[in-house]
Amino acid sequence: MTEVRRDPEALLSRLKQEEESNKRGRLKVFFGAVAGVGKTYAMLLAARKLKEQKVDVVIGYIETHGRPETEALLEGLEIIPVKLIEYKGTTLKELDIDAARARKPEVILVDELAHTNAPGSRHAKRWQDVQELMEAGIDVLTTLNVQHVESLYDVVAQITKVGIRERVPDYLLEHAQKIELVDLPPDELLERLKAGNVYMPEQAKSAMENFFRKGNLIALRELALRYTAERVGAEMEEYRSVHEIKHPWPASERLLVCISGSPHASRLVRAGKRMAEALRAKWTVLYVESPGPYVTSTSASAENRNRVIQTLRLAEQLGADTLELSGGNAQEEIINFARQYNASKIIIGKPAKPRWKERLFGSLVEDIIRQSGVIDVYVISGDEGGDLPSQASQLTATSKGSAYFGAVAIVLLCTIIAKTLPIDFAPANVVMMYLLGVVVVASRYGRGPSILVSVLSVAFFDFFCVPPYYTFAVSDVQYVVTFVVMLVVALTISSLTVISKQQAEAARLRETRTAALYSMSRDLSSTLDLDSLVAIGLTHIGSIFQSQVAILLVDDDGKLILSAVGEGEFALAENAVDIGTAGWVHQNKQAAGLGTDTLPGAGELYLPLLGAQKNLGVLAVRPSVENRFISPEQLRLLETCANQLALACERAKLSDDSEHARLQVKVEQLRSSLLSSVSHDLRTPLATIAGVASSIIEASEALDVQQCKKMAGEIYQESMRLNRLVSNLLDMTKLQSGTLKLEREAQPVEEVVGAALSLLEERLADWPVKTHVPEDLPYISVDEILIQQVLVNLLENAAKYSPSGSPIEIAAEATAEGVIVSVADRGPGVASEDKKRIFEMFYRGSFGEQTRATGAGLGLAICGGIIEAHGGRIWVEDRPEGGSVFKFLVPSVESPEQNV
Repeated sequence: MTEVRRDPEALLSRLKQEEESNKRGRLKVFFGAVAGVGKTYAMLLAARKLKEQKVDVVIGYIETHGRPETEALLEGLEIIPVKLIEYKGTTLKELDIDAARARKPEVILVDELAHTNAPGSRHAKRWQDVQELMEAGIDVLTTLNVQHVESLYDVVAQITKVGIRERVPDYLLEHAQKIELVDLPPDELLERLKAGNVYMPEQAKSAMENFFRKGNLIALRELALRYTAERVGAEMEEYRSVHEIKHPWPASERLLVCISGSPHASRLVRAGKRMAEALRAKWTVLYVESPGPYVTSTSASAENRNRVIQTLRLAEQLGADTLELSGGNAQEEIINFARQYNASKIIIGKPAKPRWKERLFGSLVEDIIRQSGVIDVYVISGDEGGDLPSQASQLTATSKGSAYFGAVAIVLLCTIIAKTLPIDFAPANVVMMYLLGVVVVASRYGRGPSILVSVLSVAFFDFFCVPPYYTFAVSDVQYVVTFVVMLVVALTISSLTVISKQQAEAARLRETRTAALYSMSRDLSSTLDLDSLVAIGLTHIGSIFQSQVAILLVDDDGKLILSAVGEGEFALAENAVDIGTAGWVHQNKQAAGLGTDTLPGAGELYLPLLGAQKNLGVLAVRPSVENRFISPEQLRLLETCANQLALACERAKLSDDSEHARLQVKVEQLRSSLLSSVSHDLRTPLATIAGVASSIIEASEALDVQQCKKMAGEIYQESMRLNRLVSNLLDMTKLQSGTLKLEREAQPVEEVVGAALSLLEERLADWPVKTHVPEDLPYISVDEILIQQVLVNLLENAAKYSPSGSPIEIAAEATAEGVIVSVADRGPGVASEDKKRIFEMFYRGSFGEQTRATGAGLGLAICGGIIEAHGGRIWVEDRPEGGSVFKFLVPSVESPEQNV
């Protein structure tokens, strides 16, 4: 028995997957149609069995819904306390992930996988909690209803007329180690509802009238059964792949329909569709390109290749998967794919070749039947001679007349060389020379000339090189054997050479296609700008297919408009684009125009740009050669390029939408923060001003001059506070909008510091200010008024958070980058988590209750904006003895005449 060698790369990949899988916890899902079928009960039974087997199993979260039989199963099982979260006056219970990870059992039970966690939880969804537990190496048992599967959302909504909000992504279920179906017939479930074993009686009655109608239950049960069956099928395929089982396991029906360019191939596809519907089976239509005797490909006529395209399109419209393969032997490709696909039946057409041709060239049908093994083979006939899976042998002119003249010339050249050789030169060597000529002709001119040269070589060898010379008579009978063997070898060599040449050409085409797709995908992945993506796509498509191209995209109003055309020679004129045809393609999501059944007389081919979620537009292509897309390879390559472009454009649009949504959220947050902060800070001084003013008005006769002055001073201070707040808001608005213009001048640092201190002389009366500004400091190139504002804000901030009597220190030093100015205080300091955000708008750190700080949180944000506008930077550091140091760096110049 021949030992099958395993693919080392596949083995290495499998070992790597197993290693990664061993690091993660495993997931087992108890899967049901609806609530009440017994998923939680079955999960608890499984947990108790694990506990009997000495497995460390705990309950992370369980929902018994008050069912006594379910609660009884909790006895003896360790339960991790739930996490209590307060939300809108209600205490909600959630899975405590941290406690579960700290406990780290072998297995944990987490009920209701699709549950939405309470606001404030670490994750929004419980399935995300389960993922984290699995990443920690903990096995998880959980429950799920079929209506919560993401891919079944539309189907469930159509059946139940209810949109399910809580959904679980399919990839999580695809990576589950086991899905166990918990099933209950609809009648029994309804009896449980009536008995109050699922919901309370009032809830049960409402449920039976709505979601739990018998029709819904039957449909959801079928969905659950089918989904579980598909999962079991995937597990079987994985098992066959891991254990390298080559022969099919017909656990479910899968049909493989084999077609060619026969005029009757469409009937074969329709017959396959009928059989697939009858068996409720998946089906695939396969076309094999082969240079062998069964299926012609490279040498096939354009008419045959066009029929292949139309047949494959028909198969796709009928719901089949389609596939094109190429290989040297058609029946081997078919059988190998059938085994890999796990096909249970192969459907192939009855050949129309005469019997003698089958004897001479072989029969594809007989070879497939002989090699099919356990796979059933259906040979289907049709009207007018039947559907032909393989084309009858056709003598198609594949070489020019000059190729035949060249072949004859090479035979003559070989003969001339043979006649110049010595008389005692061995005939076998002369035969080798003719065979060399056969190889040259086959590699250069193709099959027809190579067959001709094979026959002529035997004839010329007999006529010129075998005695008696110049006659076809043979003096020695053994030469007859030589002639026969020579002819057979020559024909074999010519055939193999042609096949090798065709296979090399097919490999070159595949390599070209792969390189083109790689280059396009690489460029498309380099940007998220929609205009750039469109330009990249049009450039690649135009150069690959040597065609004029244009793209029509859907605008914000849902209208299809011409967005861009190719560059240079690849530009498609605007008046050449048929908007009506493009609109039909966009609406029907089907290709139209050149080479299709819809408007075939058009000069352009229109393809829909189908994204994963919606139709983005239409691609218009006018090839320089009219029959450019008659080839299946070229058409499929164009469709692949269009799909790549569509997905890239959709990714860009989704990115823009996401960024827009993020900005909208940020704007709303800023607006809310502004309203909450500013309303309070405006109300306080206004209330003070209004209160003092009303006191003066009401008690003006009883007040003396000193009291009036004092009250007027309070009004003045609050009005100045209000003025500063409004000024800060205006400054922040200018910074955010980019309208702030700098008036740079070379300024000495000590003058800027002195001006800021003079503005705050009264405000800083209770805080001693120490300054250290070296005399040899270089000038700074700044807007004096704005930098004074920065110092004023930093000094006010220091006074706000420092106790009265504590010193505030101002220092400056020169560096290679510029001048660093610092303001140090003895306040509570800035927490590490606040340092990165303290210069954001409306952000105020957590400084404790001992501070007297009030404000809108704009002062430091304004400082950051001004310093950034100067090309500098600002940051905060801790002081070793306590307190904070705010530092900013600004550019410096050597003399007042210089500026930056």
